[in-house]
Order: sequence, then C-alpha cells, then structure tokens
Amino acid sequence: MKKTLIASILAFGALTSAQAADIVDTAVAAGSFKTLVTAIQAAGLVDTLKGKGPFTVFAPTDAAFAKVPKADLDALLKDKAKLTAVLTYHVVAGKVMAADVKAGKVKTVQGSELTIGTMGGVTVDNAKVTATDIAADNGVIHVIDTVVMPK
Repeated sequence: MKKTLIASILAFGALTSAQAADIVDTAVAAGSFKTLVTAIQAAGLVDTLKGKGPFTVFAPTDAAFAKVPKADLDALLKDKAKLTAVLTYHVVAGKVMAADVKAGKVKTVQGSELTIGTMGGVTVDNAKVTATDIAADNGVIHVIDTVVMPK
C-alpha cells in the first residue's frame, strides 16, 4: 500500500510538472519529437516557442519526419529560412483545443493557410492527427503523422 501511494504521488508530481512546461519542454519530455526539437533549434525558434504564446502546434513525430527522404530532410535542416517556413507552417496563433476544431482553413504563423478536415478523424493538410490536447503552459500540441509543407 505504501509503495503504491508513493508511486502515485511521484507520478502525479511528474504529470503536474509536465503540464507546467512550455511547448518546447513538453515536446522534449514526450520523447517522440527529437527531430522536431532538433529542427526548432536549427531554425532558432526555441525562444519563440518558449515565449508567452499561446500557440497551437501540429507536431510531427520522429516517425513523421522519417517519411521525408533523408537527403531532403538534411537539406531542409541546413536551409534556415526554408526550415523556419516549414516549422512555422505547423503553428497557429492561439490555443485551440480538439473540442474547438472546425473544418476549414486556418492561418499559420508562417502566413499560409492549413486545411483542417474533420471527416473520419481530424486532418491537417495531408496529415492525420493521432493525439490531441497535450497541454503546455503557453499553448497546446496536437500530434500529426506527416510533416506538412507550405505551398
């Protein structure tokens, strides 16, 4: 009984500290966004995504980045301007929770529009949303299975 109570207290402490983290720290803690975090660092967007926000981030997982041909990903990581455009295309100003998502166009921080679909699950352009409402103190992360590219 005592061990279970201690484990529960430790788990609750980890959960509450994770919720008090910003978008970047939340992505790092999740462990499945290593490529995304590397790209955010390469683009110089860490301070922005640690800022006040709020932001809604459609975050591609490492598996999503693995779908991008290695040569293309390597080139993207070396081209700061293009990388910044791609990453900010995954970010919407404001905190939009899954319950508030509506089909249609939404303007990204990059300036272009993402197309949100809600038939048969939520999609962002050609990416499927696989997890929602990962709360951060300056916004929310929704996990997507594909890297989306601005037109």
